[in-house]
Parts: sequence; structure tokens; C-alpha cells
Amino acid sequence: MARVTVEDCIISVPNRFELVLLAAKRARELAAGAPLTVLRDNDKNPVVALREISEETVDVNQLRESLIKSMQRSMFAINDSQLSEEIHEDFDTAVLQDLIEPIDGEENEDDVADDEETSDELNTEEESELV
Repeated sequence: MARVTVEDCIISVPNRFELVLLAAKRARELAAGAPLTVLRDNDKNPVVALREISEETVDVNQLRESLIKSMQRSMFAINDSQLSEEIHEDFDTAVLQDLIEPIDGEENEDDVADDEETSDELNTEEESELV
């Protein structure tokens, strides 16, 4: 039962962070019942996983692909036509909302006319106060 070290595994996986991810993935596989490729020697799953990686009895590329696949989110429930329809509906809704109520910072012609009338009234009041 020799201790496995990071230096033993760096040959197979040069990046230490990736090594941790791959070893953790393999340890979870072992806990789920995957077959061992080395003798257990009374070691726990993380140690067995590191020994498998260092002795290259497990395919690191396959383990890497399995890790990537497990981290990806699945979008197979929505097909392309449904997604396209949803995008068009959202676009149509946004266009209609723009026509009904302007976005902050944009003014329509009525608002501009109201602002001009208000400023004219203020100017008239200021002039009358000065006289």
C-alpha cells in the first residue's frame, strides 16, 4: 500500500487543478460501482482514483470527456423550431411594447410638445416677476 503522490499523477495530467477534477470524477464513479482497475489495498476511493491515474490504468481522455459531459446542461428538450418560434414571439412582444410605451430616455412627440408648453409658461412667469 504505497502512498500515491501528486508527482506520480502529474505525468498523466500536467495540470493539478484538472487532476483534482478528474480524480474526484473517477472516485464518484467508483462509489457508484464502476469496476476497479487496480487493487484496492484497503484504500478509499479518492486514493484508488489517484492510483489509477498515476498507473495509467484508466483512460484519462475518456474520463475528461465524461467530466465535461456531466457538467454540461442539457437543452435537448427544446428543438430548434420551438426555440425559433419563442425567439420570434419575444421579438414581436418587444416591438409592440416599444410602440405602446417608449423606453426611458426616449420621448414621443406629445411629451416634447408638453415640455415646450411648460417651459414657455415658466418663461412668461419669470418675465412678469421681473417687471
